[in-house]
Amino acid sequence: MTASNNRPIVITMGDPSGVGPEVTVKALAALGAGERPDFAVIGDRGVLARALAASGIDLPLVAPGGDGIVVIDVPVRDLPDRFGVLSPRCGEACFQYIRTAVEWAQAGKAAGIVTAPINKEALNSAGHHYDGHTGLLAHLTGQKASWMLLASERLNVIHVSTHVSLRTAIDRAKPERVLETIRTGHRHLRRMGIDSPRIAVAGINPHCGESGLFGTEDDDNLAPAVAAARAEGIDVVGPISADTVYYRAYSGVFDLVVAQYHDQGHIPIKLVAFDTAVNVSLGLPIDRSSVDHGTAFDIAGTGRANHVNMLSALSYARGLAKNPRQAVSA
Repeated sequence: MTASNNRPIVITMGDPSGVGPEVTVKALAALGAGERPDFAVIGDRGVLARALAASGIDLPLVAPGGDGIVVIDVPVRDLPDRFGVLSPRCGEACFQYIRTAVEWAQAGKAAGIVTAPINKEALNSAGHHYDGHTGLLAHLTGQKASWMLLASERLNVIHVSTHVSLRTAIDRAKPERVLETIRTGHRHLRRMGIDSPRIAVAGINPHCGESGLFGTEDDDNLAPAVAAARAEGIDVVGPISADTVYYRAYSGVFDLVVAQYHDQGHIPIKLVAFDTAVNVSLGLPIDRSSVDHGTAFDIAGTGRANHVNMLSALSYARGLAKNPRQAVSA
């Protein structure tokens, strides 16, 4: 095992009725025999066995230390016996898998977490009222704030806010939050080997408000945050109109774009890296990367789910494990 000091990277298999179990076993099967021991799956052994059968994969499910797909079995009663079912029991299972993964990571037994997709409706119907993985992980690790980074080969985007209404997102784009988002992205890219990250802050209004003609939020909230970050020595510019900044970043001018809200950051990433972008949680005391797609109930259990995104998430997790955050200063 080479993940980090002989600790595995744990994979939560996601909603038992979704494509998470399938993309997980497919990705692990695609790894070389020498790489597979770096990972362990937290989930339901029976569901994973059905995913293997649906995928036509002949690999054993084994306990830690065995030769095959290592499973940390977390049984949850009354799970559906088929895929493609929206169920509160599946929401409960998702919560239990994630909680177990966090416990392993916080105890130093895991080098990091990779998450397969969960269904937010199922999670909330089980009584766990979070906006998704990001909010749940922040709660479980005792953090008041966290950030979502979408990472791909040519475009990286960190979000000031994510799963909130557009009206709430505008309210949240205050200088303090924008500045901390810039700092967080800067620290992360330095950790990943970019000594002097070039960061651009996307404007929130059309053309950054045109000096107040279309709103003053860019001048009042974003510009002061950029100035404060520059005073700290961070190479950041902006705000830059959102209709051009992503093209410039994709062309290599910037290493990171600070998006002000969910769709402003997700749309460009999904356009250029739909199958390969990785969702990374920043601001937590543990490392977490994830696929950037949903549960796809309509194809779950058919053997047709694409596991390329999971392979990208596993690769990113290994990169995090090889670059300890303690080795990087602000």
